[in-house]
Amino acid sequence: MILLDYRDKRPIYEQVVEKLERLIVSGGLEPLTKMPSVRSLAMELSVNPNTVQRAYAQLEQDGYLYTVSGRGSFVTAENEWRENKQGKVLREWRNITLQAREAGLSQERLGEELQKIYTACEENLQEPGGQYD
Repeated sequence: MILLDYRDKRPIYEQVVEKLERLIVSGGLEPLTKMPSVRSLAMELSVNPNTVQRAYAQLEQDGYLYTVSGRGSFVTAENEWRENKQGKVLREWRNITLQAREAGLSQERLGEELQKIYTACEENLQEPGGQYD
């Protein structure tokens, strides 16, 4: 389910967050699915339970999971996490746009570059196994 790269400089919990987020977004973990317990996932990944707990807390903060006291963690309904993800992307886009403006890039140039990136993403995603990073 999740493969960790111990040579990656990022903390393990960030890798767990990234892998689980990708599983949720891709449909590998369907909405309202019960997540493995912290202990069982920690044992499966051979990591400290605190690492998994921290990852679950981050995913809950990002809107991908919700917790029911005494029952565990569950994948949030798609429309909820998708809205959170879109909001986060738009906030990042605003920040980048401000930086680009401060660097002297015109609105026209930004529009052209955005179109190029968007087109490249669509073309790459249409290829078998293609993904744009």
